[in-house]
Amino acid sequence: MTKIVVDGREVDVPADYTLLQACEAAGAEIPRFCFHERLSIAGNCRMCLVELKGAPKPVASCAWGVRDCRPGPNGEPPQVSTKSAVVKKARHGIMEFLLINHPLDCPICDQGGECDLQDQAMAFGVAGSRFHENKRAVEDKYIGPIVRTSMNRCIHCTRCVRFTSEVAGTGDMGAIGRGEDMEITTYLESSMGSELQGNVADLCPVGALLQKPAAFKARPWEMNKTQVVDVMDALGSNIRVDSRGREVLRILPRINDDVNEEWISDKTRHIVDGLKAQRLDRPYIRRDGRLTPASWAEAFAAIAAKVGATDPKRMGFIAGDLVSAEDMFAFKALADRLGSPNIDCRQDGSQLHPRHGRGSYLFNATVAGIERATSLLIVGSNPRRESPVLNARIRKRFLKGDFPIQVIGERADLTYDYDYLGAGTDTLKDLAATVEKAGERPMVIVGQGALTRRDGAAVLALAAKVAQGLGAVSEGWNGFSVLHTAASRVAGLDLGLVPGEGGLDALAMAEPGALDVVYLLGADEVAIGPGAFVVYQGSHGDRGAHRADVILPGAAYTEKAGLYVNTEGRVQQSDRAVFPPGEAREDWAILRALSDQLGARLPFDSYRALKAALQAAVPHFARVEHVVPATGDALGALAAVGGEVERSALRSPVADFYLTNPIARCSAVMAECSVLLAQGHMQQAAE
Repeated sequence: MTKIVVDGREVDVPADYTLLQACEAAGAEIPRFCFHERLSIAGNCRMCLVELKGAPKPVASCAWGVRDCRPGPNGEPPQVSTKSAVVKKARHGIMEFLLINHPLDCPICDQGGECDLQDQAMAFGVAGSRFHENKRAVEDKYIGPIVRTSMNRCIHCTRCVRFTSEVAGTGDMGAIGRGEDMEITTYLESSMGSELQGNVADLCPVGALLQKPAAFKARPWEMNKTQVVDVMDALGSNIRVDSRGREVLRILPRINDDVNEEWISDKTRHIVDGLKAQRLDRPYIRRDGRLTPASWAEAFAAIAAKVGATDPKRMGFIAGDLVSAEDMFAFKALADRLGSPNIDCRQDGSQLHPRHGRGSYLFNATVAGIERATSLLIVGSNPRRESPVLNARIRKRFLKGDFPIQVIGERADLTYDYDYLGAGTDTLKDLAATVEKAGERPMVIVGQGALTRRDGAAVLALAAKVAQGLGAVSEGWNGFSVLHTAASRVAGLDLGLVPGEGGLDALAMAEPGALDVVYLLGADEVAIGPGAFVVYQGSHGDRGAHRADVILPGAAYTEKAGLYVNTEGRVQQSDRAVFPPGEAREDWAILRALSDQLGARLPFDSYRALKAALQAAVPHFARVEHVVPATGDALGALAAVGGEVERSALRSPVADFYLTNPIARCSAVMAECSVLLAQGHMQQAAE
């Protein structure tokens, strides 16, 4: 630790701190535009100037290290002033320069009310300007359907450039020209190709880059802000949903260093219009081959009549990818009371099963643990498509160096270099036979491309054998990590939503004639064959609703409170931002009401009672915001499973990142991004 005096207060800080960090540790507020904690230092804006005793002029605190400060003549600690007349004059001058070319169009700028430039101009600006020349004019750029530009406002902080280069790894944005002619743009003004591009609008300290789909919708002070958990993938990114009345207007990230840091994917951010489109807002019954509106009583009566005439063994229950833990708990309770062994949460056919313990299906290394890993093997996964924010964390660890990465599966642009070992199971078998211990904390990521196959259990066993050989499990480290693609999958496996004795899995239930009644709880990714009476409960008129004989309108994830468990096993609480439309209700409430009609009454009448029952049945659900680690025993059990594997390539199940669930498929913004991807304007596809 190094002593330094800031505004007369002596503090001890690490020697590798910058002056800006040291000043903030001492409680001083330092203005900045170009500096960002998660990006490299640029030193562009000079707004963070401070007075360092002994220095001939004010210094940029973001770029000056504490170890570079000279002590006093008698060994006194370096002295820094953040409030002196020299500092105040310097900051006024910098602000005056920044505003020379700024259009000063705050009344029509979407950034108004949450703009760093506004805030700092109030603190460090002056009433007038000494410059009377014409302001610079810069043409707006087209950089895709996600981000809108107003480049007259750009102050060249280069945060967006550094983000696309360092975090996203695509290098989409850069600067052309010099001096007064400098402009920030994409290459040949093409659309950006990153799945994280929307974050540049959050980073922009002025109104130069804005969220295009949310343009001119509302002012920040008009919106209610609710803490929600994202369900677009299995990472469980922490998000803030801004709403006005019953309408969600935008989605922003919340900071959680253990999960998503402060980034979210473009799908997470811009499925807002999908929350409103093609909504199910009342029950429907299929009559004479057509779905017609019905009352809740009529819908329940139709279900009760069919269920009452059906053998429980001929009934099936499938939970979808966006369902909360409480809803799945109620769903399983209903299936158990009706006596059906046919229940599954793995609509994609994944071969994961809780019988081997939680360690067999968790991302055991944890998301933050990626930064501690010493090597990485990716099996049957494309993290960039399946979880872009997690992929950015892998890239972050890669940039620190000494982190060899190997891939078995599809050859894709993952934004970092890797050694490509092969495409399929033959490569995995050869590696299992020759693998040697690699480093102190090796990590193995197994994706759903390896598990959603008929031989998925055998492939998982091979991957576990490889992980054993690498030494992935040791004292204080478990590097065997399963990357899920469904937000509800881990909670479903924790709750035991898998077939009982003699029961059918999701794919078997979907076979023609396999069952007489199939109940789909938000399950849209499985096609039920002819012959079955299908009850679909969900929020959108997607694939499941098209096949249904009875539709029960449910609530979307922003319209209900619930617990979600991410791929690493972290339990997170999501709150309700808005109410569901029309006659739609929360899923657990529908199941509770239906259970009365079916003569299988569920023992809870409120969300609080349901949550208490869930946490009593599975205690780790009470440990919100914690990861309850699994033991390393699962690795040995998995490796012993064995089995024959088919000779075929391992391919990610996510073919189109932008259209993976019912909400995204109802979004016009996601559809536009998907079209651009298909046309090759947004490069992410495999070579």
